[in-house]
Amino acid sequence: MPDVKRRDFIRAVALAGTAGGLMHLSGAWNTSSAGVIQNPPSSEPQHQEADRSADRDAWAIERSTIVVDGLDPSSLDEKYLQMLKAGGVNCWHKSMEDVQSFADAYDFLDGHRSQIVAATTVKEVRQAHQEGKLALLFGWQSADVLSLTSGSPPVTQLRAYYQLGLRICGIAYNLANAFGGGNLDSKIGLTREGRRLVEEIHRLNMVLDVGGHTGEQTSLDAIEMSGGVPIICSHSNIGALNDNPRCISDRLIEAIAKTGGVIGITSFSDFHVRSRKDVNIRRSPQVGLDKHLDQYDYIRKLVGVEHVGLGPDFIEDRNFDHPDREQQPPEAYSDPPWFYVKGFENISELPNVTQGLSERGWSPAEIRKMLGENWLRVYEKIWGS
Repeated sequence: MPDVKRRDFIRAVALAGTAGGLMHLSGAWNTSSAGVIQNPPSSEPQHQEADRSADRDAWAIERSTIVVDGLDPSSLDEKYLQMLKAGGVNCWHKSMEDVQSFADAYDFLDGHRSQIVAATTVKEVRQAHQEGKLALLFGWQSADVLSLTSGSPPVTQLRAYYQLGLRICGIAYNLANAFGGGNLDSKIGLTREGRRLVEEIHRLNMVLDVGGHTGEQTSLDAIEMSGGVPIICSHSNIGALNDNPRCISDRLIEAIAKTGGVIGITSFSDFHVRSRKDVNIRRSPQVGLDKHLDQYDYIRKLVGVEHVGLGPDFIEDRNFDHPDREQQPPEAYSDPPWFYVKGFENISELPNVTQGLSERGWSPAEIRKMLGENWLRVYEKIWGS
């Protein structure tokens, strides 16, 4: 749907929010006076692609590729645009909710066209990068919005959200819903309505997001019926390294990788250190960057570097002071305020991750895959170029 028609549709069903001006950005989104990005040549010549020395420049590696923030529900505002810029991010997969959230997002985009645009194809992501703009992708962490809407059968409404720009769709958020089990109900499989949902996601050429918040059996059922289409887990951590209900098993990691999919790694500290046995501990300690880097190393060793990406899950400027303890139980989540990994506490600190992997011997080519090339490969496979 053309942008104008899409905005008309949104405004017909929801009140638009407000938006202000955005100060001029410079640096990571380096633009000429004409507004076109000045793409520097790669700082890593072809003969250095296998270089695993520890003294390489993190910024040089980031500037040589398109950096994709694979999942982040932070607020869409001027402050966060600055943080994304400081981290070197070029494309942001943002969590959305109901129609109003899309209305508010498009209203913000209308007021900041020189800096950020909605993208629904990889071609549009690349075009935004060429123009020095941030590409914004819309996704759902679960399909709960469909099951909460009265009227027509839930799955038939998915197409309307597709027209609004939704391109990535999860199934359940921690608890079971009409479609299947959340990670706290890991043995519940896809329901009949859940199978219809997965079929519709693939019919619309949307990216299916499993694991993390969605339970293991539901995730495996969805993968089994997906016919080889790449499936992702946008944001989770490694169960073999930490027994937290939000972390995923090797079995699920391997199943996702066999589809050609990608697992995004969160920076949420509890998922690195808090386990089921810590249910009576109010707050788990904040972990350091090394434990976070272990997560990338683990997936690279288990299934290959082609299947790991960024999924930091930052919740900047969103209030979670009183978590729902049914949905966010103490065996998985500490009492707030919640910690992120020391050294990667917000998206502006992304170069610390890049530098850390470089110091661990990752080559520039491997780091570029993790920073965004893996996500773009999956998106292009499903959405087309």
